[in-house]
Amino acid sequence: MVEAVTIAIRAATAADAAAIADIYAPYVRTSTISFETEPPSPATMAERMTASPLHPWLIATDEDGLVLGYAYATTFKARAAYRWTVETSVYLAGDQRGKGVGRLLYARLLATLKTQGYVQAVAVIALPNDWSISMHESVGFRRAGQLREVGWKSGSWLDIGYWQAELDEPSDPPTEVRAFADVGVVRA
Repeated sequence: MVEAVTIAIRAATAADAAAIADIYAPYVRTSTISFETEPPSPATMAERMTASPLHPWLIATDEDGLVLGYAYATTFKARAAYRWTVETSVYLAGDQRGKGVGRLLYARLLATLKTQGYVQAVAVIALPNDWSISMHESVGFRRAGQLREVGWKSGSWLDIGYWQAELDEPSDPPTEVRAFADVGVVRA
């Protein structure tokens, strides 16, 4: 019999930066999932987490407080006309794939982003990555395009794919996006 695990989703804090860096490091060191070539330190991760008051960082923890994974949003493009679109990512501890943690994190992240006023979410997936594609599509992302051979890592040129999720109907004119602190983590 498989024991049920209670998973909590909450806003990440600077105190979580070391756990987040530990989860992310293997993706950088041993895979082409991330195009970074050196794992960021906990201090660098903390700086990323606090870089923008608009962009949420969420973590999933088990009943003992162990961080199982994290999801976050960041600026899609710097120009002002893009401000209603956000880029999203999710990373899980190695033993958490296929357990629903990624879908739970993404459901909360996407609900939060919608409440903030974002209209579109874009995920950039290094290809091939069937697991990530399946997980993103399970929460409403749809393939939007592909760029060929745009990254060089681990001795080969790599493609990226764009997946897009519509968070809300665009309004005319759009309302400004609210800060994450004003919204908090929204239940899906």
